[in-house]
Parts: sequence; structure tokens; C-alpha cells
Amino acid sequence: MKPELGLLATLMALPLAPLTAVAGPVQAVIGNVPDDVGTIKVAICTEDEFLKPSCRFHAEVKSSKPDVTVNFADIPAGVYAVQAYQDRNGNARLDRSFIGIPKEPIGFSRDPSVRFGPPSFDDCAVRLTPKGGALKVSLITH
Repeated sequence: MKPELGLLATLMALPLAPLTAVAGPVQAVIGNVPDDVGTIKVAICTEDEFLKPSCRFHAEVKSSKPDVTVNFADIPAGVYAVQAYQDRNGNARLDRSFIGIPKEPIGFSRDPSVRFGPPSFDDCAVRLTPKGGALKVSLITH
């Protein structure tokens, strides 16, 4: 194949190549922190990761009343949900009652109702642009 034809074929195939989402910084402000006990664990999750302990983007900061700010770098543009909780006893997991109700303060992006169970991903979903953005979550205690 002549070099010119190879270059032409490559240029013609570029629009068919998958586009990688550009990444940007995200600031998560976790409000309504009841006290300075323990740490605040924050995760920015895709739909597949939501409500699971294995979100790719996660951080932990010392609790500080009334709010904490967590900065994430290079979060690819897309649809995510933020989940957060205050790990009051340092056991690195959300403590629950025998019927599954959280014993520690929890919160989600868009502050959905959690009165009758965990929210859906759609209830919490936020779209992040390539520029990143700021998200707010308010912790609640049951």
C-alpha cells in the first residue's frame, strides 16, 4: 500500500474510533456533618458501581462539623452518583441495624428520600462535564 493511501485510510477511520471522555476536577461538599467523630467516606460511582463498596473514585477525609470538602482530580465526563457516609467507629464499613437501616449518617447526590429504602441510581444521577464540577450531599441520620 502506498504511504499516501495508508494515511488516507487512517484519517477516514478516525471518526469511527471511540471517543475518550475528557476528565476534569470534581469538588464534593458533604454537608450536615453532625460532629467531628471518625471520617467521611465519599465515592463517585457509575451505575454499575452504585451502592457497592467498590467505586473507582473514592476518598476519605476527617469528619468536621458542619461540612467537609473532598476534591477529586480527573473524573471522566459522564453520569455518576455520589454516595457518602460518616464512619463514626473507624471500621471502614457502613454499620446497619439488624433490619438493614444505616446506623451512621449517610447521603447521596441530589438528596433523594431514603425513608423506605436506598435510592435508585436515577434518583441520584448527576452529569459531569469535561470541565468537572461541584456536587453537594447532605448527610442524614436515621
